[in-house]
Amino acid sequence: MGEQKEIDDIPDVRDGLTRKERAVLYCLQRTQEELGGRNVPTVMLYGRVVELVDISPEEFQTIVSRFAGLTQSLAKQEGR
Repeated sequence: MGEQKEIDDIPDVRDGLTRKERAVLYCLQRTQEELGGRNVPTVMLYGRVVELVDISPEEFQTIVSRFAGLTQSLAKQEGR
């Protein structure tokens, strides 16, 4: 089990995302499609991510916060 955790935390060479980060983005996209493009409640997203990967609430929150920070940084660069 420890070996799988180590593999889950290694970034992919193609885009730098870990398996857990990719699971968060995948679940977010699928859930947004199901909800007709509406915002996805964090608790709902966490529940779906946990079905795919073993992730703690703290680790999930760290990933989501980092993604939110990235989108805010990109919006500032684009002058939004």
